[in-house]
Amino acid sequence: MLDPTEEDRQRLRIMKRFIGLLWIIVIFPLSLSAQSEQWLSPIGYSVKISYRALQPGEILVFTTNSTSVKEAQVWFMDRKIAMGKDKTSPKFRAFLGLDLGIKPGVYPVKILFQDSSGRWDTLEKEITVLSKDFPVKKLWVDEKYVTPPPSVRERIQQESEILRTIYDRFTSGWLGKGQFILPLEGKSSDNFGERRIYNNKPRTSHGGVDISAPAGTPVKASNSGEVVLAHDLYFSGKTVIIDHGLGLFTLYLHLSRVRVKTGDKVGKGDIVGEVGATGRVTGPHLHWGVKVFGNSVDPFSLLSLSLD
Repeated sequence: MLDPTEEDRQRLRIMKRFIGLLWIIVIFPLSLSAQSEQWLSPIGYSVKISYRALQPGEILVFTTNSTSVKEAQVWFMDRKIAMGKDKTSPKFRAFLGLDLGIKPGVYPVKILFQDSSGRWDTLEKEITVLSKDFPVKKLWVDEKYVTPPPSVRERIQQESEILRTIYDRFTSGWLGKGQFILPLEGKSSDNFGERRIYNNKPRTSHGGVDISAPAGTPVKASNSGEVVLAHDLYFSGKTVIIDHGLGLFTLYLHLSRVRVKTGDKVGKGDIVGEVGATGRVTGPHLHWGVKVFGNSVDPFSLLSLSLD
């Protein structure tokens, strides 16, 4: 066998550095595998709860395969979350998003089941939410996106009401198919929850993750669902929001071009837009977000869940 040349060795060193960088940028945020617990009700209904972590900004999924269940509900912090059926299986499923502002502590969870005879069964458990620190980041953008002029304030208010209405929507069936996917390949920043300071003025926490890619790069739907917004918004620029059912939505912000319209049904991997730099940005990238009943959750926590 011929000895490698210096050029070959240099090429190998570059490749190793590239693989190492790729692991840090892309794989590391996804490397935390989901945990699961099996809960059993007094009369034998089984529920699986899956999650990446029990911390602010994480998503939990409750699943039951009990064929005798007619209706099921999850109660958390005085909120009822209806469990919905998969179209292709007898599974009931519900999603819970731990809000960024939730305090560490022990929280009761109650699950109610009703069988075909109308009899109810109750399962009561507790989860322990741990604390999580989020970094602070300073950014500099056009001042009109930090202190909007009076001429656009009515527009901003109207758009806020539209978004509130969307996140209040509940589609009772699960529209997704299997595990979620990344909407594009690029440099993924694990910056969910960053406390943002724009032009030295504190603003809300970052409710998604940023994926850097050249302007015009196609953006894919991370799962199947219905487009409930395809519009140009003041802060988020050209925006697409997809309803996947059961209170779960994915968001695709700052697009240069929207390639779907409100009401469209999309499949996992379908192109919904192109990377851009519209709205409050510092450069071309995709802001990919996930909302569960209006709570922002880390998209990487959703990717860790198997939803087959």
